[in-house]
Amino acid sequence: MPDFADTRVSLAGKGMVRGTALTAPTSNACLVSVGGITVTARVAVGLTVAAGNIVLMARLGSLYYVVIVVPVAPTSTPATPPPADTAPPDTGDAPPAPKPTVRTGTLTCVPTSTACYRDGSWRSDGDPTNSFDLYQGRYGGSSYGRNTGAAFYGSKPHTLSGATCTKATLKVKRLSAGDFASRSATLRLVSQTSRPSGAPTLNETTSGPSLKIGDSTTFTLPTSWGQALIDGTRGGIAIAVSSDDPYIHLAGRGSWSAAMTLTLSWRR
Repeated sequence: MPDFADTRVSLAGKGMVRGTALTAPTSNACLVSVGGITVTARVAVGLTVAAGNIVLMARLGSLYYVVIVVPVAPTSTPATPPPADTAPPDTGDAPPAPKPTVRTGTLTCVPTSTACYRDGSWRSDGDPTNSFDLYQGRYGGSSYGRNTGAAFYGSKPHTLSGATCTKATLKVKRLSAGDFASRSATLRLVSQTSRPSGAPTLNETTSGPSLKIGDSTTFTLPTSWGQALIDGTRGGIAIAVSSDDPYIHLAGRGSWSAAMTLTLSWRR
């Protein structure tokens, strides 16, 4: 029996011997080179062998069997597998509540009516009562009483109920009346959401924008006013003074389409 020293295991021994297949199997046998010597070896059932494969053989009696085809070495280092997912330690505490989703937006409210109250009734001597311009004070030398102009917004601002007002603006335009110098109307919050039969209920007060005749602007109201309109505790905005002056004339719905338009910015 030849000595295959470079295989480290003798063919006559009980271990495995390594070789190189010289042929593919024919009738379940192939030629294998072991240490430069060619031997015939049977191929285990189901094993695919091709010429050039490195194989391991086992001896059974006087026969040799190819039992393993040694895979070729990888051409690149295998990627390191990702670490296994590990759950965070259980501290016994409840997880924190998710952060609430914050929504923001704007709501534009065109007045449902603009009107002017004087001498115990709502004026209708010019535009229709619910599209009348807004006046404050008394025209010089007039025997008529003081004017209070008002815009009412119905239920639309209250559709934001539960929201927080972040900004409130009002579009105003001064028309001809009084002197030509820049004048500021005195703005008042009104309780009613629509024109009442009697005088409007006046509440909070702030100075409006300073305007010359013909000027228009978008005026920023106190944020608390917008909140009151959203909450429904207030329903309109008026111009009124406790004295005759300054006599001021602001556009109503009949004179300017944007008159007294209220815009509410909100978040919830």
